[in-house]
Amino acid sequence: MKATKAILIPLFYLGFTSFFAPSKSDNNVFLCMGKGSKRYHYIKNCRGLSNCSTKIYEVTLKKAKEMGRTLCGWED
Repeated sequence: MKATKAILIPLFYLGFTSFFAPSKSDNNVFLCMGKGSKRYHYIKNCRGLSNCSTKIYEVTLKKAKEMGRTLCGWED
């Protein structure tokens, strides 16, 4: 019985956190549209967006890549 609990609890935890954690396969990302901005972000409150001086926009990942944006260094 103890071995079963030891296996089930970590599996449940991994499933639970992956359900609520942002996925890199999500279609939308966040951008700062400031003059020097070059990155996209999967998480709206990412540390890399903390100095954004403009509104933060949500766009598709495809659009962000078309704009020449690359993934934020805090999120890769």
